[in-house]
Amino acid sequence: MAEVKTAESFRASAANAGGEQAGGAGQAGGVQRKTLRARHRKESLTAYLMLSPSLVGVGLFLIVPFLLVFVISLTDWNLISDPSFVGLANYEWLFTGDSFTKSLIVTVAFTALALPTSIFLGLLIAIGLNRGLPGSTFLQLMYVLPWVCAPLTLGIVWRWMLDPSNGLINSVIGTRIEWMSNTSLALPTVAFVYVWQNIGYISLFYLAGLQSIPPSLIEAAKLDGAGSFRLLTKMYMPMLRPTTFFVLITTFISSFQAFDLVYGLTDGKPGYPGGTTDLIAAHIYQTAFRGGNQLGRASAMAVILLAIILVITFVQQRYFSKRTVYELD
Repeated sequence: MAEVKTAESFRASAANAGGEQAGGAGQAGGVQRKTLRARHRKESLTAYLMLSPSLVGVGLFLIVPFLLVFVISLTDWNLISDPSFVGLANYEWLFTGDSFTKSLIVTVAFTALALPTSIFLGLLIAIGLNRGLPGSTFLQLMYVLPWVCAPLTLGIVWRWMLDPSNGLINSVIGTRIEWMSNTSLALPTVAFVYVWQNIGYISLFYLAGLQSIPPSLIEAAKLDGAGSFRLLTKMYMPMLRPTTFFVLITTFISSFQAFDLVYGLTDGKPGYPGGTTDLIAAHIYQTAFRGGNQLGRASAMAVILLAIILVITFVQQRYFSKRTVYELD
């Protein structure tokens, strides 16, 4: 009996010891989890504190102005009398009238001319600059210089160069062409100047992307018999999809916001001649400050413009999110 009791006592003691060890391990694990949670909260708080200046800037200069514009779009306000609430009347005016639709069509046509041309020529220029030929650094500076200049100033300079009587362009080609007075030439001319201004910006980003591609891949493709066109379509363009996505988004938004360049080219008469250069940003300006000071209607146009840009940007992001990512050692 004594031996049986001793064995039972031993087993009980062992079970108690195991339970104490398990309890101690559980308590240690709980303390560790609490420590990790506390550290995570501290790191999150630090991150939010570091982001707070940017968040304040975004709130003050983006969110608050948008909310104010949206509120104004629900009113009838001519900047002189007090604004009066009209609800969705301004939006109804936009979709039932034809002026906003025509301006939107002109903007889409302008973007269709300028956007692919800018990206294609920017890529070709970047490929040329990437060869490292003598004078490439100087050419890179010359390409970027128009982008850093004020668009309004560039518009005024190009208006003088395109003058039908005393302009430099007509003097060089030896014939008189009404570049900005001809309804068939005005919009393509504006698109040309826009491409000239932004092509250096696009080539700069493409050049950075090209320089990140390992030269060994290009040499291997050349050894396999790839020519210039095949390198462009099978090597450069697929591997530069992230860069293409960025320049596509920024150039698209810029084309829908083009105003000061058009203002300078048309001598302060956006839309001339015959509404062919009536881009949406210029149309908003005309409605707000020259068309009877219809600030409510102009604000409604701005809200619709923002919605269009957000939708198209989202569609582009969804398309380019399926890109192939190359990880190379």
